[in-house]
Amino acid sequence: MILHALADLYERRSHDPDPARRLPKPGWEDKVIPFVVELRPDGSAVQLRDTRRQEGKKRVGASFLVPQSVKKTSGVAANLLWDSAEYALGASAKAESPNLAKQAAAFRERAEALLPWAGSDVGLNALLAFLRAPHLIPLQAAPHWAEMLETNAQVAFELQGDPGLLICERPAVAAAIDALRASQSAGELAPCLILQGQQLPAARLHTSIKGVWGAQSSGANVVSFNLDAFNSYGKTQGLNAPVSEQAAFAYTTALNDLLKTDSRNRVQVGDASTVFWADRPHEFDGEYTLADLLGEPRPDNPDRGRDAVRALYRTVQAGQQPAAEGSTRFFILGLAPNAARISVRFWLPGVPFVDLAPRLLQHFEDIRVARRFDNEPETPSLFRLLTTCALQGKADNIPPRLAGEWMRAILEDLPLPAGLLNAAVQRCKAEQDVTYLRACVLKAWLNRQMRSQPRPNLSTLPFKETLDMSNDTPAYKCGRLFATFERIQGEAQGDINTTIRDRYFGAASTTPANIFASLQKLMFAHLRKLTKKRAEYFQKLVGEIVALPMRELPHRLTLPQQAEFALGYYHQRQDFFTKKTDTDTTTDQPQGD
Repeated sequence: MILHALADLYERRSHDPDPARRLPKPGWEDKVIPFVVELRPDGSAVQLRDTRRQEGKKRVGASFLVPQSVKKTSGVAANLLWDSAEYALGASAKAESPNLAKQAAAFRERAEALLPWAGSDVGLNALLAFLRAPHLIPLQAAPHWAEMLETNAQVAFELQGDPGLLICERPAVAAAIDALRASQSAGELAPCLILQGQQLPAARLHTSIKGVWGAQSSGANVVSFNLDAFNSYGKTQGLNAPVSEQAAFAYTTALNDLLKTDSRNRVQVGDASTVFWADRPHEFDGEYTLADLLGEPRPDNPDRGRDAVRALYRTVQAGQQPAAEGSTRFFILGLAPNAARISVRFWLPGVPFVDLAPRLLQHFEDIRVARRFDNEPETPSLFRLLTTCALQGKADNIPPRLAGEWMRAILEDLPLPAGLLNAAVQRCKAEQDVTYLRACVLKAWLNRQMRSQPRPNLSTLPFKETLDMSNDTPAYKCGRLFATFERIQGEAQGDINTTIRDRYFGAASTTPANIFASLQKLMFAHLRKLTKKRAEYFQKLVGEIVALPMRELPHRLTLPQQAEFALGYYHQRQDFFTKKTDTDTTTDQPQGD
């Protein structure tokens, strides 16, 4: 199902009218080539041209359409008319390179294989003349020669007078490459699992998939059989799960395109590299906008995610989508590294837009909480929400599988994983604080959990964006009360090194009955230091909180109740920062943390 959907995507994009989005034909691929050797017709070198341009802090080479790369192993295997400097030029920065001569010979032999079809082409003959008697002195004078050798960068060739057109792209040479590929297609016939069992030459090895975060830089595989223990009786390598050469090229090309660095079809959530695509162009442009909705905002447009959410709201609220638009199916695939392979974290096959859009909006409703500071994101990405629950706020410390489970919960409208609640609550207690992002996580988890109950009490749903004065949940009220005690201390003692939050937050959110008696005594001591008007205001507020149905303080709070405590604390604290009271006409402002 996954490979079939990817192959269908290739068929659609290979005919895209936009050349920038069109996928290459079978046997070809788009490849970044940092350096190009310019040759005269006699095969002598003119210069080594640097194709790189500055992108942010890095220099990135230009992309060219080149023959598909071979699968590199520990042996010698050369690409056709382009390769690393060691293969293409027979040059290396290493003191000892025992395979250098073999690599250069393999590269030359592959180019010579094109002679039966393009023997009269000037460009191919110039390249062969250079490879048979390489004269590197003009190239060694280039300022970037040493850098090219040090990185063993990819190198291709062009003919003088054909700027920007590689020799492999010359019409006669390109036709020869296609003819050579057709003559070498000698895979064993087998029923293709993607193309309805058609008897076609099966791919022995599948092209590596690159771009999955944490996988090998050289690429990893979705389909591979590299040990005899994995083989079926009498089968080897790709014949264990036969996919035709054409279908293997289609699905790997489509997936590599989805995963490329600048792709708008991907988003990184924890260790899960997630890609999205649709079965047809869509008015909402969801095939690309899903990454804006759930991914980290781009530095050049930090409001892109917020704008995407607003556009989605307008699309859904209009409620007048054409039938074809609403039936557009979206595919979502989550991938994670697993040694030399790629594991599938989650797969949503063909979710109609009419079903997917409300689920996405529900996610943003669930995480909507009053912001602590104006510079905090209105629609935080999943990456930010996950890192706020990780030790030291580092992505490397996000628990494995958590990102994929959260993404799946959003897309299938399921409860959030229990591990997410545990991580968020533990970070609140470890740092004695409930940040804006953690409040988003806690509110989302609680609301989704309540909605998932067989008979949810709709009168109590959901936890709100701001302070809910009518919420009579004991844990929520305890959190409000704790925030009130902290506020009273702050007004009575000013800026001090250790507050009751620093000292008691963990205990108060776990065993409130053991702590609140002591905090109440401190409250009375602090009230005596306030003006009469402020003291009366706080006494009234404490009375209102306690007056709600709560006969006694809970002795121990469960993990979900600790989340309610933290959310009540956050809401009440934010209310102090923004609310005007009858007794105080000034508006409180956020204090430093």
